[in-house]
Amino acid sequence: MSEQAGNPQAHAPGMPVVTVIGDGQLARMMQTAAIELGQSLRLLAGSPDSSAAQVCADVVVGDYTDYDDLLRAVEGADAVTFDHEHVPNKHLEALIEAGYNVQPVPSALVNAQDKLVMRRRLRELGAPVPEFAEITSTDDATSFWSATSGQVCLKARRGGYDGKGVWFPSTEEDLVNLVSELLDAGTPLMAEKKVALTRELSALVARTPSGQTASWPITESVQRDGICSEAVAPAPGLSSALESRASQLGVLVAESLGVTGVLAVELFAFTNDAGEEDVAINELAMRPHNTGHWTQDGCVTSQFEQHLRAVLDYPLGSTTPTAPVTVMANVLGAEEDPEMPMAQRAVEVHRRFPQAKIHLYGKGHRPGRKIGHVNLIGQDAEQTRHEARLAAGFLVNARWDD
Repeated sequence: MSEQAGNPQAHAPGMPVVTVIGDGQLARMMQTAAIELGQSLRLLAGSPDSSAAQVCADVVVGDYTDYDDLLRAVEGADAVTFDHEHVPNKHLEALIEAGYNVQPVPSALVNAQDKLVMRRRLRELGAPVPEFAEITSTDDATSFWSATSGQVCLKARRGGYDGKGVWFPSTEEDLVNLVSELLDAGTPLMAEKKVALTRELSALVARTPSGQTASWPITESVQRDGICSEAVAPAPGLSSALESRASQLGVLVAESLGVTGVLAVELFAFTNDAGEEDVAINELAMRPHNTGHWTQDGCVTSQFEQHLRAVLDYPLGSTTPTAPVTVMANVLGAEEDPEMPMAQRAVEVHRRFPQAKIHLYGKGHRPGRKIGHVNLIGQDAEQTRHEARLAAGFLVNARWDD
């Protein structure tokens, strides 16, 4: 066997090693969870100074689309998992054939990689999804515009996130021009009928290869400019019937698609014909998810620890909340980075809110970029929300917005 890349000595003897493909904040926070389990990660990173590479001792620098780089990173690992869904499935299938323990498997991941594949599969399962259609021509687009009375959301089938790859054309002419431009650029498209949202919810569930599942309380998320800015758990004012239905949907999707690790089922909430709050599935993420960051400080078992337990087929941890309410507020880069250093901003937040838990990602400033988040636990949802927004706002702007 050839000498391993990275730093194979950077692991506790006799403890499992999990390779994570990807180098962002999700992998960074998985490393924290691994340490608390007595484990450690190997990382395939795009650069040695990336968010996760800053905190992992065993880093292989390479390209996740290059099979040889993947092989270098997975050698000696007990399990292979991801902090994004973009690794080519043909490479993952080759790794499985070579005997590596890839979790989740590519047949599950494809449903998080391609929105049209996902929509079709969910419809087969009888799961609630908005009306949708594949768009391969401008004729397809105009037909869907007519069928939905102009209530069209156009999506790139692959690669969109945080509001990217999603368009809301205001006229049929705008839709036709947009579709023509995107198809000419080689972007595969689908369209779905816009949902009259009342709010957005998230159902998080973890599943092991042997079939154990564990769900967290349903979370309400707030989106600004297509990016999650806030998550509140449990979702305020959710009926017990809808909470049960949303949780069951998460388990149904995880079991039916064969997902392992953490699955986030993003949900549109709307008012149905009976005047009751109902849900339809928006997106799937097969990894820890922004709407689950609250679990780090508001739950017995965080989504990051649970993901590692799950991909190793360990018993899953308790998902019981440790407080009546937990609020996560994202820290997004300001238009201009304040002169006050981030370290000092964090000190000021802790001075005012000693109960705040600040999680920074080691990323440089860029307008709108996710550079961290703040978790606060409390007794009252609105008060805790207010405090979390103030704390995150100070980290962004170096000023108190009250």
